[in-house]
Amino acid sequence: MNILLVSGSTRATSTNAAALASIAESAPPTATTTIYRGLSTLPAFNPDDDHDPLPDEVFALRQLIRDAGIVLFCTPEYAGTLPGSFKNLLDWTVGGTEMTDKPVAWINVAAPGRGHGAVSTLETVLGYVGARLLRSACIAVPVGRDAVDGKGEIRNEHVAQSLAQIWSQVG
Repeated sequence: MNILLVSGSTRATSTNAAALASIAESAPPTATTTIYRGLSTLPAFNPDDDHDPLPDEVFALRQLIRDAGIVLFCTPEYAGTLPGSFKNLLDWTVGGTEMTDKPVAWINVAAPGRGHGAVSTLETVLGYVGARLLRSACIAVPVGRDAVDGKGEIRNEHVAQSLAQIWSQVG
């Protein structure tokens, strides 16, 4: 099982990136994980550029999605919806077929009662591109800033164990 982990945050020590790193660390031996790190290098989406040859960063993103068995997203909410840089990433997936019938899930690490605007918008876009939402693998695990150390790693064992439960849902 090959899982692509995509954070919607460009912040170096974001709780979203830390959650995905924790999930990667807890991967079972039968799984491989790839953390996508190109969010801040993607060019602004322009439909005029959505053709072969694609910009290198877009080609690489689409290749990672194509090669993944599952794509797992974790994004912050900004102004009640998705951050612009993450929406830009999703916009680059609309013109391709890599997400069509691709199993996908999301993790919401926001405080209880928050993050629903981002999740709702993400689900809308994923539906539009024909991705197959693994609803049972979509989880909410609040990750407070105090659970992440200065290196952007989760050091709260309870939070790490809660995140690791995703493996029982995607396996």
